[in-house]
Amino acid sequence: MEILKLINNGSKQLRDKNINSHKIDSEILLSETLNQSRENILINLDKKVDPKKIKDFYKFIQRRSSKEPIAYILKKKEFWSKSFLVDYNSLIPRPETELMVEKIVKIFESKDIYILDIGTGTGCILVSILSELKNSRGIGIDISSKTIQIANANLKKHNLTKRAKFYKRSLDEIYHNKFDLIVSNPPYIMRKDLKNLNEDIKKFEPKLALDGGNDGLDVIKKVIYKSKNILKIKGMLALEIGNEQFKKVSKILKSNRFKTRYLVKDYRENIRCILSTLEN
Repeated sequence: MEILKLINNGSKQLRDKNINSHKIDSEILLSETLNQSRENILINLDKKVDPKKIKDFYKFIQRRSSKEPIAYILKKKEFWSKSFLVDYNSLIPRPETELMVEKIVKIFESKDIYILDIGTGTGCILVSILSELKNSRGIGIDISSKTIQIANANLKKHNLTKRAKFYKRSLDEIYHNKFDLIVSNPPYIMRKDLKNLNEDIKKFEPKLALDGGNDGLDVIKKVIYKSKNILKIKGMLALEIGNEQFKKVSKILKSNRFKTRYLVKDYRENIRCILSTLEN
């Protein structure tokens, strides 16, 4: 069977399952099966495909049909122009989070800082920041040991083991240190809203990384409160937040001696990140 026919078959199967990105998903999964770039397969549409590869491709399509995210099928996701390993124990890196990384890199581009990444997941935030801030160091923490395994694999993959470490720790276990920057993309979805999430998120991504408690602010409050004790004075806290949480989070920050310095909006103009400094 030729490449074109396979792409169309895969696309139809996914479209029948109401997957909007059916065409591009089919192309991506075939390019992965053939171990070729998507561009390459699209200029060789009449090329015949080995039957064993066809079988592998349809297995991928089957998994995507059940709404499994592409990133988990391929075990990787691009973030900050780098490839990160992902699995079911870690949240899939999102483009909105790149906007937070971009702002942080701009603010600290000529500085040498010490960073704490809370709830590090794949490690993509800390790894991306350190790849730009060449003289900086950092640690990342997460309460899942399996998540830390993935983060460590990404650290190794991007040659940053000399400047960063990942630990299975809760926030309560971090003390004595004083950081220049604390960054976190915490769980911020209200518990009652978890059931309304898209199937691919609800069925496959770790609940621990999504559930922000009854008001969506449980972990955010904890991060803000704890950061007061482990940030340097004038140190910065960068927090990714959910839609429409800005006013509530701003209030919590203010009552904990933080002054809002920068806001980062997503592609739909929603405020999705607050960068604030700890005041005396």
